Amino acid sequence: MLISISKKKLTVGGAFMGGLLALLIFRGAGFTGIALLSVFFISGVGATAWKFNVKMKEGTAEDTRGKRNTGQVFANAGAAAILSIAAQYSPGIAEMLCLMIAGCFSAATADTLSSELGNVYGKKYFHILSYRKMQRGANGAVSTEGTVAGIAGSTAVAFVYVWGTCWNSEHFLIIIIAGTTGNIADSILGLTLENKRVLTNNAVNFLNTMVGAAVAGVLSG
Repeated sequence: MLISISKKKLTVGGAFMGGLLALLIFRGAGFTGIALLSVFFISGVGATAWKFNVKMKEGTAEDTRGKRNTGQVFANAGAAAILSIAAQYSPGIAEMLCLMIAGCFSAATADTLSSELGNVYGKKYFHILSYRKMQRGANGAVSTEGTVAGIAGSTAVAFVYVWGTCWNSEHFLIIIIAGTTGNIADSILGLTLENKRVLTNNAVNFLNTMVGAAVAGVLSG
């Protein structure tokens, strides 16, 4: 928390929210849960900072220079914390809930990396639904390069999960699928409901993680 504040990666409120969510995740998912949170946070911070001046020039950089606030922290890790609380009191389905937590972080990581790295390396951007050309950085605009970066992020989360819970190839694939599906859902929600101001960006990000969790839960059943 102190390092995040001193390095200006989180606001003070964001750091305390992150600490609280991390504690809840640890209670329900142990060190594996903390490792998943760490993969998301470190990769997300790194991707946001990567070639930041290029993003500034293109107009796709965040106004806060990637400094995340309380709402943004909860949007990305809140669903995982809620599932962790459920895991504490539902030992019979704790394994499934932990897999759903991995689905949350897989989706959050995929979304962040596909957006941040796609805005740097993407060459052509397409409408997520109609496939017509779109402007870089617009809601609902996707690129091949960004999509690959998102899948790579989900894969990293999947590796950490199976490393912490004993290798399971089925769980490995489920987490990648969950993250990719959540990432696609994020683009569609951003294009539709966020553009119409029905949902905020934080709400879209929260729903992205919920989709990742839901897909992981359904596939594991």
